[in-house]
Amino acid sequence: MPLGLLSADASQVPATLHSRISAWLRGQIASGAWPAHYRLKPEPELAAELGVSRGTLRRALSTLIAEGALVQVRGKGTFVTATVVEPAIAQKLTSLSEDFADAGVRLSTRVLDCSVVGAPAPVAALLDAPTGQPILRLERLRSTTAGPVALLANFVRTDLAPGLETVDFEQETLFGVLASRYGLHIATGRRTFSATAAQAEAAGLLEVPIGAPLQHLEQVTYLASGSPIEYSDVWIRSDRLRVTSILTRH
Repeated sequence: MPLGLLSADASQVPATLHSRISAWLRGQIASGAWPAHYRLKPEPELAAELGVSRGTLRRALSTLIAEGALVQVRGKGTFVTATVVEPAIAQKLTSLSEDFADAGVRLSTRVLDCSVVGAPAPVAALLDAPTGQPILRLERLRSTTAGPVALLANFVRTDLAPGLETVDFEQETLFGVLASRYGLHIATGRRTFSATAAQAEAAGLLEVPIGAPLQHLEQVTYLASGSPIEYSDVWIRSDRLRVTSILTRH
């Protein structure tokens, strides 16, 4: 085997072949030979280079994917993960959960509040609803294996989606539920990004000092009819999640 994995002293390396391949993969990443965003060779080519079956290689790759060191993107290949997650929310109208899922990054959600409240005047104006009209207030904390990355507060018109407060949003996504259960397809949106200092509640939940810099995202989303359906505030830990825009000049 070209890499010497099979000939190594068995007392000093993992016993199973796929574990030994996993250890070599970790070494490539730890040494910097494979930096963040590095695309691995196609599986058949890498398996041949290592002198192992594709099944053995896949088991090794799966181990590192589960650890968060690698990510597989359908149709594009297997990549070394970045130390900072880069969602596409500055380029297209996707949710954080959709971006993380597309990147193969494990994301957990904790619901902090899911209740019907009277719409505050500023939110009511953005949602084109009377002040005090019942709306859903949904507050969630998104985390990866590295820890919390984003705090989200969504306000949604329940006159268009009655019973929304009964949904388990630790298992379901907001955009997904609006589409699948209510037939409400979000067509457009407006997002505003700014820098802000972490206030006490956000600092505690995101595990940063009070006053630490956060990215703040304000969003209003609209149905194809032009009716606003949702307003949200999102606070993002920029040391764990970096927003990148791809721009073109005409």
